[in-house]
Amino acid sequence: MKESISVKYEYAKQMLKTELEILIHSFEQKHGYMPVEHIKSRIKSIQSIERKLEKKGYPFTKENIEKHVSDIIGFRIVVSFISDVYDIVSLITHSPNIILKERKDYITTPKESGYSSYHLIVLVPIYLENVIEYVEAEIQVRTVAMDFWASLDHKIRYKFKEGIPEEVKKEMESYAKDIQDLDKKMYYMNQIMSKYQ
Repeated sequence: MKESISVKYEYAKQMLKTELEILIHSFEQKHGYMPVEHIKSRIKSIQSIERKLEKKGYPFTKENIEKHVSDIIGFRIVVSFISDVYDIVSLITHSPNIILKERKDYITTPKESGYSSYHLIVLVPIYLENVIEYVEAEIQVRTVAMDFWASLDHKIRYKFKEGIPEEVKKEMESYAKDIQDLDKKMYYMNQIMSKYQ
């Protein structure tokens, strides 16, 4: 079973990667501007999937994987400015080859830690043995500043598995606000620069 799972998700990841590349390339051709700094993708290891199911209280079965793990395929799209986040989200959600299942805007409403990003859960159609299957994937779209903060946030949470001390939480909140302010300033600078183009 484990091998068939890997093949299916690898195929779906490749399909989604190709679609995203086409969408972003067509955006660049249309607007004469490349908003994407870089894209990263991954497939969760079987061990990570097992741990996630165990944490949720489910046994490792094909049905439970499909029902309770939505981020086996993960894409992270890092862009320059906040406005680019929403441009890329619009591109993805209007694609006829990607089905939107769920969205979470952590930019408008950041997490308690200050984490900001735009998350999409999508369904990718794949064709296996003359049958169409829809495979879930998570796409995160964020600015360079948000990506920096998310990486730091992850490391802090990993270090304090039993709970983050209040002193550290307060510092995190303060730094998260600095990151958000920086993104706003960069967006404003981009608006000024656009006058000279």
